[in-house]
Amino acid sequence: MSLSATTAPPSHVPPPPEDAPRRRGHLLNRLDLKYSPYLYIAPFFVLFGIFGLYPMLRTAWMSLHDWDMIGDRSFIGIDNYTELIADEYFWNALINTFGIFALSTVPQILLALFLANLLNRTLLRAKTFFRMAIFVPNVVSVAAVAIVFGMLFQREFGVVNWLLSFVGVDQVDWDGQRWSSWTAIATMVNWRWTGYNTLILLAGMQAIPKDLYEAASIDGAGPWRQFWQITIPMVRPTLIFVVILSTIGGMQLFTEPLLFGNGRIIGGDQREFQTLAMYMYEKGIENLNTAGYGAAVAWAIFMIIVLMSLLNFLLVRRSAK
Repeated sequence: MSLSATTAPPSHVPPPPEDAPRRRGHLLNRLDLKYSPYLYIAPFFVLFGIFGLYPMLRTAWMSLHDWDMIGDRSFIGIDNYTELIADEYFWNALINTFGIFALSTVPQILLALFLANLLNRTLLRAKTFFRMAIFVPNVVSVAAVAIVFGMLFQREFGVVNWLLSFVGVDQVDWDGQRWSSWTAIATMVNWRWTGYNTLILLAGMQAIPKDLYEAASIDGAGPWRQFWQITIPMVRPTLIFVVILSTIGGMQLFTEPLLFGNGRIIGGDQREFQTLAMYMYEKGIENLNTAGYGAAVAWAIFMIIVLMSLLNFLLVRRSAK
């Protein structure tokens, strides 16, 4: 036997020891790329499950029971929803909610579009100052807003009635009638949220290429035609977002009418401006023995918000086309 045959290396040579850390690092990199995105978004889903999904499921379960917070709880199926359909106070709150919603959301979005287009113009001076100033009402405490507007709409010494007296209008009992209370609350909501929606729409307008406006100007299109032919179609996704956001807020209106009525949950002497959220609070929180019925009201509000948001989405999309 030759020396070369006796010293020949084996057919399988193990990898050098320094390759093991490299392989572990490669494996860790693969695991990081594959699973780290799920870890990054996990906190949102955990918090949503605890504070969002679980309360929704719990409320749905409560709505199927005669739920007494301090007493017995018995399963009654859809009896709460059947009673809800025949409840005149529920329908009164629904009418009030839609009335205030119509008087606040529609003018609010139209005014926000106008202001956003104005702030987007290149010829406007001190644009940063006006953009900051228009957001100030949204950061003011809603309690302070309600107190100020409550004084403005007082019957005897309110500024609004004083101004109306110059045009021959008699004193208006703003919190004593349905239409007047709707107007006062809608004015409060419009003042507080118009600037917020304006900045959202302005952000959408800032993303529109300036070349489109320059080409339209060369073709002879004026500012009004540019607004309808360029701005509105290009800002459509942002407009849909604002409409849906305003719909959700309008259907959940609670604090403004509550404070306008001096903290009375029934919304006036004859429930002139009690909203769905106020009625839900009355049945589910204030009256502990009707918590199941209050949960049914909450789910009715949820379904109404879903239907209204879908309807607004379809209308805005259709009008944009």
